[in-house]
Amino acid sequence: MSDHGIPTTHVGNLPRPAELIDVGYHLIEGEEYDAEAYRALVREATAQVVRRQAAAGITIRNDGEFGHTVGVPTDYGAWWHYAFRRLAGFGGWSDLASLPSAPPKQGVRLSSFARRRDTERFPDVYATVVAAEGSGMKSSKDEVAGGFGIPVVTAELRYTGHEEIGRDVANLKAALEASGAASGFMCAIGPGSLSRIGNAHYESDEEFVWACAEAMREEYKAITGAGLIVQIDEPSFAENWDQFNPAPTLDEYEAFTMIRIEALNHALRDIPRELVRFHCCWGSWHGPHTTDMEMKNLVGMLLRIDAGSYSFEAANARHEHEWEAWEGVKLPDGVKLAPGVVTHSTNIVEHPELVAQRIERFARVVGPENVIASTDCGMGGRLHPDIAWAKLDALGEGARLASGRPLTRA
Repeated sequence: MSDHGIPTTHVGNLPRPAELIDVGYHLIEGEEYDAEAYRALVREATAQVVRRQAAAGITIRNDGEFGHTVGVPTDYGAWWHYAFRRLAGFGGWSDLASLPSAPPKQGVRLSSFARRRDTERFPDVYATVVAAEGSGMKSSKDEVAGGFGIPVVTAELRYTGHEEIGRDVANLKAALEASGAASGFMCAIGPGSLSRIGNAHYESDEEFVWACAEAMREEYKAITGAGLIVQIDEPSFAENWDQFNPAPTLDEYEAFTMIRIEALNHALRDIPRELVRFHCCWGSWHGPHTTDMEMKNLVGMLLRIDAGSYSFEAANARHEHEWEAWEGVKLPDGVKLAPGVVTHSTNIVEHPELVAQRIERFARVVGPENVIASTDCGMGGRLHPDIAWAKLDALGEGARLASGRPLTRA
């Protein structure tokens, strides 16, 4: 525990001003826009969102991912889509549904969203989800309507976003200093999730994943080199399980996933472990999630990732019971858990007492000094902004309640 009690944070994506989403459309369409005015807008929006986090009692704050502006109808897709603007090596765009099951030179291909096992189990439900939310990000306002806009790699993948990440870092550091925060974090996509795009260049799935890791290492270094925590956004770590159809064996899934873990660890080489947070989830869309992999089958792999803290869903109806998976687990020295204690999966705002109880569960299992109270997933785009901020207020108040109680490991 910090001097101020249980630390609090969130997964990263926060409700963004409509002006930022509008500019994102201009960016993705290649339309004219006032670049300097846009940068000033991001700078001021970052300052405001950091102040709002402080007011909610969030102690480890970020920029809301406001630098990840993209042309999407809402803001929940920014965690992934932003990276496409910061990489070179693409040779065009494709709708995910139209990508061949085995593109040239790619040895492994996950199924499309429409062929996930949960989707096939509840086709009518998911038809409604896709119609209401969209199944993912669009490459423009009109193109690939209702589907994913996916770039296809046709040449060596290279990171070219140094200027953009430099501005994001400067904006956040200035906002953190003004708010009196001692710690802050920024989100960056992990190689496993990034590699779920089209590959027509690399000879194998493994080679492609490692190329994604090496490219994104530039962003990881830029963030941590500034003294900020980098959160590796890697929902594919758990979510890929449902995207194999038919289901693989646990051994097959571990072998597939370890390729991604080893590539990520290589990308994180020489970066202090305490400056790395790893986020996994089962996908933030509002679906049944009945075919999610159980946490007990993920813990062993999770602990093999060179991170100082692990962020995961622990508050929604499908996974709240899985705090028990951590009983008897010995965390590496200095490593902390950042479980979700409020969730994006319901409009009901959690009572602070419930939040405190969820925190206490983990404190009893791994020790209060090893717990950071967080959210299940990004709050931007999946909830009305007023509800998202009410949940963060409940998170801050629940942490204050828990911090005033005698928390000890069971």
